[in-house]
Amino acid sequence: MTDIPIESTRARRPAAPGSALPFVLVIGSALAYGIVASMTGQIAQLSWDGIMGLLQRMVALGVVSIGQTFVIIVGSIDLSLAHLISLGAIVAAFVMQGDPSLIWLGILAAILVGIVVGCVNGLLVTLLKVNPLIATLGTGLILQGILTTSYGTMQATAPTDYRALAYDSIGGVPYALLLLAAIGIIAAFILRRTVAGARIYSVGGNPISARLAGIRTDRVVLAAHIVSGACAAATGLYLASRLGTATPWVGANGGYGLDSIAVVVIGGTLLAGGKGGVSGTLAGVFLFATIDAVFNMLQIDPFLGQVLRGAVVVLAVAYHSVRQKGHIA
Repeated sequence: MTDIPIESTRARRPAAPGSALPFVLVIGSALAYGIVASMTGQIAQLSWDGIMGLLQRMVALGVVSIGQTFVIIVGSIDLSLAHLISLGAIVAAFVMQGDPSLIWLGILAAILVGIVVGCVNGLLVTLLKVNPLIATLGTGLILQGILTTSYGTMQATAPTDYRALAYDSIGGVPYALLLLAAIGIIAAFILRRTVAGARIYSVGGNPISARLAGIRTDRVVLAAHIVSGACAAATGLYLASRLGTATPWVGANGGYGLDSIAVVVIGGTLLAGGKGGVSGTLAGVFLFATIDAVFNMLQIDPFLGQVLRGAVVVLAVAYHSVRQKGHIA
């Protein structure tokens, strides 16, 4: 009897929706980037350093979006991530106090904070049955209040050695980009090659069937929120390294909360849950990074980039909705 739930869970693991979609997004974005760089005479943007600079634009949004992917696939959502990013950055910088010997302690403290906040979100959703939108929005507002009132006593700078994460490289590849690649590979492996990943898809696709198959759905949702919190904290760690300090608005000003949802949806993950993947999310992140780079090269008001991003999100949702209805029919 114990084998039945696992086999049932594996059977419900869906194929990646629109498996060609990540490839199309990446190729289309890369072509647009190359054409604009050539047209504007900024050939340096096509050099190795230029391409690495483009890819490094993906790091902060990419890491937090991987966590958001887990939450959305499981059928939930997380609106607290922007403020959690700021909290992670501030906690890390405050613990480090500019002392290189405290770098690892600061990293552990930030990740622990992310896990705790993710756990709180998960418990609100599973134990108290609060709607995920309301639960995580409320948590985000609480974090915002904490950040605003405590920032005066928690100001600190990151050690110079720690800034190597954002600015140093190995073999011409930035450390931060390697970190994003490692997190992405691990996340994709968990979702596609483990029983835990299969359960995430099952709970997101049909929680009632998953429960009948013996899956403890509340634990799966809780685990997804913990992953999301840890990824948000990791993003805060990267931003603390890049900026050398941290502020209560670093996450919100970066737009990471809503942008993380946008790139997940663009990458093919259904907001209803049950379908999606890390490759599509990272392709969506690459699209957003390319839009920013292209607008910079064309010297267009970056706020117009938000208009284009919004249009892309609407078109992506419309496309996936039509495609889903076609499959049902």
